[in-house]
Amino acid sequence: RTVGTLADEIDGVDALLARQRRGEFSIDGAVAEFVSVHALEPSERYAEIFRRSSVEMVEEFVVPLPGVQPMLDGLRERGIAVAVLSNGWNPLQLRKAEQAGFRGTVLVSSEIGVQKPALGSFERLLEVLGTEPDRTWYVGDDPYGDVAGAQRAGIGSVWMNWERKQFPPDQPRPLHTIADFKELLELLPAPAEAR
Repeated sequence: RTVGTLADEIDGVDALLARQRRGEFSIDGAVAEFVSVHALEPSERYAEIFRRSSVEMVEEFVVPLPGVQPMLDGLRERGIAVAVLSNGWNPLQLRKAEQAGFRGTVLVSSEIGVQKPALGSFERLLEVLGTEPDRTWYVGDDPYGDVAGAQRAGIGSVWMNWERKQFPPDQPRPLHTIADFKELLELLPAPAEAR
């Protein structure tokens, strides 16, 4: 078979990406798996084409979720340090963060050498932020890689359930669940000058 439209293979792609987010393999491993099933000739060339195309398409296809910029502004007003921790790679994750209006540290598994949900990824995040687990919340949309990983590191987890799914019963419950970013700010104290 040849690589066709992703619409024809969406369930398989979703399952593959879910396994990647859980840390079963890197994004390159996910591409290799996809190529091994769909390409006539498995080749490293496909991973490079995927990477290049992904970066080139960020501005066209990456649309920030509603409320991202006000949430980032609200966190900044409160003096809260923020970073991105992703199982992706650069420059893609940097471009996606910029497209969403985020200007700060972006940690990616391909550079720090460990993927979520592994403890080491969250330890590196804490190190970069200069904080302790009990003073930190991790906001993420994946129950396995984000919520469970953060909780294993002793970090309070906030599940961003923007797709309004059921939380998996086999996973530890998050500290908080939000459906949009304004809810995160409602969980925090107001900025000092507003009090």
